[in-house]
Amino acid sequence: MSLLGNIIWLIFGGLLTGLGYILGGALLCLTIVGIPFGLQCIRLGKATLAPFGKDVVAAGESYGPLKIIFDVLWIVLFGWEIAVAHLVHAGILAITIIGIPFAVQHIKLIPVALMPFRHDLR
Repeated sequence: MSLLGNIIWLIFGGLLTGLGYILGGALLCLTIVGIPFGLQCIRLGKATLAPFGKDVVAAGESYGPLKIIFDVLWIVLFGWEIAVAHLVHAGILAITIIGIPFAVQHIKLIPVALMPFRHDLR
């Protein structure tokens, strides 16, 4: 069932969203300072390409002070806009019964989009 959900997700916007994240991450990787953020953006793009059948997990023991600083910078610069976009898309999709599973996937992507150094989608 998750394969069918991922295929429909890709057809109706998931492919463009994922490729947008990957392109943005590649552009961020052009600068030395942007490399950690670019890698997280690329990881977020890969997660957005196939969210069905995956769960959000915490980073675990390797979540140190540098990653906390990176998460704060990410939230201020990029994360809140991405999280609001996922929330708006979820609200629009939740209007119809058919869109509810896709709205749930957008809600699931919000923690990863808001704090990518702390969360992962596996």
